[in-house]
Amino acid sequence: MNKKSPIDTVSELQRQVSNLNRKLEINSALSKVLQGKLLAKLNNSSQLSLHEAEFRVFSQFGDDGIIQYLINLLNIQQKTFIEFGVANYNESNTRFLLESNNWRGLVIDGSTANVEYIKKTENYWRHNLTAINSFVTTENINKIFKAAGFTGEIGLLHIDIDGNDYWLWQAIEVINPLIVIVEYNSFFGRERTITIPYDAGFQRYNAHASGLYAGASLPALCQLASKKGYGFIGCNSAGNNAYFVRDDHLGSLTALSASDGYVPATFREHRDADGMLTFCPPQEALNSILGMPVYNTQTNLVEPL
Repeated sequence: MNKKSPIDTVSELQRQVSNLNRKLEINSALSKVLQGKLLAKLNNSSQLSLHEAEFRVFSQFGDDGIIQYLINLLNIQQKTFIEFGVANYNESNTRFLLESNNWRGLVIDGSTANVEYIKKTENYWRHNLTAINSFVTTENINKIFKAAGFTGEIGLLHIDIDGNDYWLWQAIEVINPLIVIVEYNSFFGRERTITIPYDAGFQRYNAHASGLYAGASLPALCQLASKKGYGFIGCNSAGNNAYFVRDDHLGSLTALSASDGYVPATFREHRDADGMLTFCPPQEALNSILGMPVYNTQTNLVEPL
């Protein structure tokens, strides 16, 4: 009888451990989804504020709960979503929507490795999910949507690329989402309608080591939303995602001004020149980017932050 070599034994143990870890990950995800479904049932009320509706399954903060609250409240016929800037999709604002509600989705990320990872997950064969590797710009975004078969009315669009968020939403024409979620930069304040100047190759940490010089102010996004026919209904309690609903579906939801709905960021992501988190106070973090050029969407001029 042949005995296994030590190398074969170690390889077999590694394979078994890998299989066990995979099963544990799947069971953990299923458990999260079941818990999320129970919480979503509790959210089935028109009397909740966005913050009261929050819960987290796969989202970074409480956005899973807000999204469930909104889709329960609104009459959404086209159960489709688009999200870009998703990394490897383990942590995402639409993953629970995919797994719990079985919506059709398109996700886009600039990393080849991230998209290859997504395509190897259970979600990619269990659900109608399309993953595309592309660095999105104002010049290519509509072409990407068209080529993937996403045009016309969709249920939800989520924009989070830590950079040209404002410019991309402004450029999007081939889809007509009911719900739009856009990340805003709370350090740009509640009064000024400003964004970073458009740069197709923008990278936040190349632009400024802190990582805080990116995106747009909430007032700039609200101004753009109004032009595109959307009402601003609030932000998540973490102070990074703004929610907009198309005017013809607002119903019982109340449209807010940017000033009234503004929420300052609660998280601390300022980094030093070596790329290390500093955990510094908000004012100190803001001071590090003062003077950087920003584009005023009202005056169409570049001015200092």
